[in-house]
Amino acid sequence: MGKLWGLRTISSIGLLLSIVLLLSGCPKRADLAGTEVMPIPPTTQSERATQSEEMVKPSTLIQEPPVAGAPSAQQPATAGKESPLKDIFFDFDKSTIRDDVKSSLNEDLQWLDANLTAQIVIEGHCDERGTAEYNLGLGERRAKATKDYLMAAGINVKRIRTVSFGKERPFVTGHDESAWKWNRRVHFVVDAR
Repeated sequence: MGKLWGLRTISSIGLLLSIVLLLSGCPKRADLAGTEVMPIPPTTQSERATQSEEMVKPSTLIQEPPVAGAPSAQQPATAGKESPLKDIFFDFDKSTIRDDVKSSLNEDLQWLDANLTAQIVIEGHCDERGTAEYNLGLGERRAKATKDYLMAAGINVKRIRTVSFGKERPFVTGHDESAWKWNRRVHFVVDAR
């Protein structure tokens, strides 16, 4: 009877340890695609000032809203030197160039044709939804689609570099479509290489 009791105790302890290990095992990363993450807003005037200084400020004046309809109250303001090239905007989770932004791209092409020594960086950006890794890839696809459009129109590939910032450099802060539509973009920087 003593051996039987010892085996049951060892089995029970083993089962209990297995359950504990199973419950406390390595946590898996949650899939946050489509989940809204709300950052904690700064609470003091100095924290807000610091945050706004750290935020990348775009150098392009947006002439038209990125999607049909009236511009949002959260429409971004410009800071610093204006870029002669206009940003273009994308639909959610897409990297195809929309028909309504081709006129802006064609104006950018005219500027590039008139400034043959200018070299540019095409920055791909995304809204805050999705993982950082996914948005880096999506930003890269957006930058590449724009580069391909410019190259097809005759711009030399040696004049163009691409980079993706994913969701790391929002143009407008906010956690709804009125902000997200401004952050799904390609931004042009005239490079001083």
